[in-house]
Amino acid sequence: MLKEEIAACCKALKLSRNMAENCRHIKADSHEEFLLKLLKMELEHREKCRRARLIKNAGFYTVKTFDGYIFDEIRMPQGLTPEDLKTCRFIEEKRNLILYGNVGTGKTHLATAIGVEACNRGMNVRFFRTAALVNQLSEASKGGELSKFLKKLSKLDLLICDEWGYVPLEREGAQLLFQVISDCYEKRSVIITTNLEFSRWVGIFYDEQMTAAMIDRLVHHSYLLIFDGQSYRMRNSLIHQPG
Repeated sequence: MLKEEIAACCKALKLSRNMAENCRHIKADSHEEFLLKLLKMELEHREKCRRARLIKNAGFYTVKTFDGYIFDEIRMPQGLTPEDLKTCRFIEEKRNLILYGNVGTGKTHLATAIGVEACNRGMNVRFFRTAALVNQLSEASKGGELSKFLKKLSKLDLLICDEWGYVPLEREGAQLLFQVISDCYEKRSVIITTNLEFSRWVGIFYDEQMTAAMIDRLVHHSYLLIFDGQSYRMRNSLIHQPG
């Protein structure tokens, strides 16, 4: 009965219900020590829930981390280290990452691992396949919800656009994507994964002037990472082929 009353008080105070359960496991020599331990457990619980909520809201297709990730076949620019990526320092500096290389070389894995780590550090992240982002922008525009959608994006610390350039865009979609990138400029970080060099981007956006402006905004405060390795999927399939 006492446990239920404590749980009811927790609910009224907007504290987690598990505080009532935690009471039974705390050992302390004074009331003050007991209360301090209980409150610390509540803070840890809230932080854990917040991280889980941020990861869920980010929209990762699969959750991946840095565990076991190998940087050996990535050419990184001067001034950037794997540790900088793992600590999300570039996000604090509002810089961008452009991950360029062949399909299957680990670009999406790295982008996701960075995004997950950013969530664990309390940052707001959204992960989109670029074509899906453009579709959502177009639907929001047609439904009169574009301003609302853009406002949500404006609250991000990191926007991840995966598979950039895999699907050609219609002119309206390209213009909407340009607006998003322009809004991010010097305000929040962007990660792009692509297998297209800059000279071929005009084939996605059609408009040379807009393409040049897009590249200018992305590159100005960015790091280019080049993935030279063979496709992980191809490598694994070759390994498992009978000799």
